[in-house]
Amino acid sequence: MKNFKKYYSIKANPEAVYNALVNEMIIELWSNAEANFKEEPGTEFSIYDGDILGKNIEFEKYKKIVQEWYFDNPEGQESIVTIKIHPDKQNTSLEVNQTNIPEDAYDNISEGWQYGIVDSIKEILEEV
Repeated sequence: MKNFKKYYSIKANPEAVYNALVNEMIIELWSNAEANFKEEPGTEFSIYDGDILGKNIEFEKYKKIVQEWYFDNPEGQESIVTIKIHPDKQNTSLEVNQTNIPEDAYDNISEGWQYGIVDSIKEILEEV
């Protein structure tokens, strides 16, 4: 099992970044795929037509999102994703920390955070 931690800078306010991560319509906009998402602890979610599946654990409005992403991990080895959103001058710092990623999924996950999620959110939030 591997862990992933990275900081991203997005030229948008924390509220916009948070909403891009929890609002089903905005998720579908940046992912260009079907999403099933409710900003409610205990609900299961699906992003990218079911390529990302999991359960929402905790929300701290405009500041933090905690989720469990489903892999075929042994019990007690859940992959927990903690996203922290910090204001950073005119930008927002997005801190992503994901634990217990299966070795064979690590490269796909780390590239997915950059290209599939963060870059896609930047495309709709950042003014060129």
